Amino acid sequence: MFFWPFLEGLLILANALAILNEDRFLAPRGWSMSEVSGNGRSKSLKGQIVGLIYATQFFRMPLIALNVLIIVVKLMSG
Repeated sequence: MFFWPFLEGLLILANALAILNEDRFLAPRGWSMSEVSGNGRSKSLKGQIVGLIYATQFFRMPLIALNVLIIVVKLMSG
């Protein structure tokens, strides 16, 4: 009962991270990969969050496939 909405929530979070644009959103706020890796702070919490954002942007195609799968399952189950 709890597992399916939890997975959908994680998918929505991954979608939100995948659409963040570095030039428009991340770099003006100091969250670009070059700033975090250039200062040697890649092990900090901020560095790990920036790494997570870039990882989700790297896996956009599997996210699209997972979104399609979730939509099909929702349509079939009602």
